[in-house]
Amino acid sequence: MPSVVVTFDPHPSEVVRPGSHPAQLTTLRRKAELVEQLGVDVFCVLPFTPELSKMPGDEFVHEVLVDRLHASAVVVGENFRFGHKAQGDIELLTKLGSRFGFVVEGAKLLTSATNGEITFSSTYVRACVDAGDVVAAQAALGRPHRLEGIVVRGDGRGHELGFPTANLSTPRYTAVPADGVYACRFTLLASSGQRSLNAAVSVGTNPTFSGRERRVEAFVLDVDEDFYGQRVGLDFIERLRPMERYDTVEALVDQMHLDVARAREVLGEG
Repeated sequence: MPSVVVTFDPHPSEVVRPGSHPAQLTTLRRKAELVEQLGVDVFCVLPFTPELSKMPGDEFVHEVLVDRLHASAVVVGENFRFGHKAQGDIELLTKLGSRFGFVVEGAKLLTSATNGEITFSSTYVRACVDAGDVVAAQAALGRPHRLEGIVVRGDGRGHELGFPTANLSTPRYTAVPADGVYACRFTLLASSGQRSLNAAVSVGTNPTFSGRERRVEAFVLDVDEDFYGQRVGLDFIERLRPMERYDTVEALVDQMHLDVARAREVLGEG
């Protein structure tokens, strides 16, 4: 039987409670890539609408799992809920499976290998990313947390300081790590093939220059190229330091040299 991963778009909370959309850990494009890498045959995206949110659990199972997907086995997390106001659980899903001819498996939730009290979930990963703990986020995800976006023009200040940066414009709701400086992998996502480079990345408002707009700026190591207009991915490996304000431009530049040296060490160049 072919394997199918089912997800929803937009996030159900945004439909049920407009304005409550959680930070997005992966774009649909990235989800499709990850699912394909796992060897899954089909990535199915169901549009989550107000009508779907009000559908009773048994009706959802009949229309989606039975009529549309002809499921013979359904695997969900042990805390899975479905149907209007999340009234359905694994017990109901199992009963419906007996009626409609499919089996149900409730997969145990993953926990931290170092702290069994921590359950891995999207909520936990968002909290790690929001705190800038990208190492903990990677441990839960099994891969570095990634931002994807298009490189756009900045104000050119980085070039003046000797550290030209690629400014990343990210999709709405993107889970951007806490302000600070990070060691990252910078991957060009061209249709003709991907190319991975090392980078020191600044996330924040540039407080030394009294900036107000929060930005993601990548200084790509040892490469003198203009990445404007290209789609890229930033894989966050380690947070080097929090964002700080410096009294002089010279002090900032000195710190940026230290940041680059530290990024090289983290990324295996040191």
